[in-house]
Amino acid sequence: MVPVTRPDWAPYGVDLDRPNAARVYDFYLGGAHNFAADRQMAAQALAGWPELPLIMRANRAFLRRAVRFLAGAGVRQFLDLGSGIPTVGNVHEVARAEEPSSRVVYVDIDPVAVAHSRAILDGDPRATAIQADLRSPAGVLDLAAREGGLDLTRPVAVLLVAVLHFVPDADDPAGVIARYRDATAPGSAIAICHATSDGQGGRADEHRALYARTPTPMTMRSKAEVGRLLEGYELVEPGLVSMTLWRPDDDEPPDRPEDYPGYAAVGFR
Repeated sequence: MVPVTRPDWAPYGVDLDRPNAARVYDFYLGGAHNFAADRQMAAQALAGWPELPLIMRANRAFLRRAVRFLAGAGVRQFLDLGSGIPTVGNVHEVARAEEPSSRVVYVDIDPVAVAHSRAILDGDPRATAIQADLRSPAGVLDLAAREGGLDLTRPVAVLLVAVLHFVPDADDPAGVIARYRDATAPGSAIAICHATSDGQGGRADEHRALYARTPTPMTMRSKAEVGRLLEGYELVEPGLVSMTLWRPDDDEPPDRPEDYPGYAAVGFR
């Protein structure tokens, strides 16, 4: 066995030999903040599902469109849950292109994602990253207010893009979302993009089996199940749809939305 050299951006205490969902996602997006174990897992997934990098980029494209829409609708505060490792076109960049005063708090449970986010955001008074578990809304919101400067008396956009499928049914994802909804001011919003096995057959089973090796196993959900997570929000047009069909840009034609197994929606409380 050849020992893995710890890069200077990886905090001590991080297990370099166990794949991590945030770092695998970073690899799919073409990032450099991943380890050999993450790349090995990604290679196994790609063998059965070679379109995965395109699917992950479609997730990010939806995130950018949703943030641009919400900023244009007047939202000035964003809470990005399960934000992962920063890549080009992050929430604060997109939001500030619409409104320079926008404030963003990135939240992730992975210390690598948080450490790198903090390095990128160092010196930015209106954007920060905190390490927290999104399944504990009260703790997340308390940290976001104290360390990130979020004003919970004003509308906040809660972003849950490519993360809720890592919250198992046993942890009551609908209840988690409801607690964020009830703790944020009227006019607050949600943006969600969630993986599904609808129409994917055995490929989805193989993908779930791979993620079972990580600290964050995957729970893909049907359209009806994702819809139930959004109760209490008024969805904007076109409602809950395939991720590529949610208000695509002119240069993002959704040629085959069935090739992108995820549902997306934006709504207001």
